[in-house]
Amino acid sequence: MVKRPNNMCGIAGIVNLRNNSMEVSTDTLKRMLYSIRHRGPDEFGIYRDGQAGIAHARLSIIDLSSGQQPMSNEDGTIWITFNGEIFNYIELRQDLIKRGHIFTTNSDTEVIIHLYEDYGTKCLNYLNGQFAFAIWDKNKRELFMARDRVGIRPLFFAAIQDRFYFASEIKAIFATGEVNKAIDPIALNQIFSMWCTVPPQTAFKGIYELPPGHYLTVKDSKIKDEQYWDVMFSEELATLTVR
Repeated sequence: MVKRPNNMCGIAGIVNLRNNSMEVSTDTLKRMLYSIRHRGPDEFGIYRDGQAGIAHARLSIIDLSSGQQPMSNEDGTIWITFNGEIFNYIELRQDLIKRGHIFTTNSDTEVIIHLYEDYGTKCLNYLNGQFAFAIWDKNKRELFMARDRVGIRPLFFAAIQDRFYFASEIKAIFATGEVNKAIDPIALNQIFSMWCTVPPQTAFKGIYELPPGHYLTVKDSKIKDEQYWDVMFSEELATLTVR
């Protein structure tokens, strides 16, 4: 039996919630990446513009030569940093090519970009896999980030003053030096009661976990969390009794 690799990458980023905020620095993004370098030791990548900066620590699994991230669409208006694996990306890629999209890599990452171009946030309905990703849409000035249906891949975020932070691990958010560490007493109560926090709660005040099956958008200082998937039980199953 062939054992599949545990392909674990790291993603991180910062978005300014107001136009007059200080530009995201490369050094800050590097500190975020360095704190999660164990997730992706093969390659680091950073994209920045005046309002946002996204970063990626890569563990090379698919398309070793040209799958570098952050990755963009053809005209550089949409950028993604992605952690995970899309199981049906080959089928999706073939359909997207028929629809006129041009691919420059063989990676599953690029499939997500083109799906987003066609379907926006509804691209999640087409993905079969385990994932956490963030897409920065330069034209809309909007961040779109999502987590897979059952939360296999982690994704955390915080909104402090005029900035929005996200990362695969909480330590990367603290690595910016711009977010204070403080234990959340509500989270402690959950841990003592249930041995874990309940998403979106985490052990730290002001730091949240994007729940499984949810996506989040950040635009014009507004942060919107939406659920796109939930476990569905049939009426027949609901009536079953255990004997």
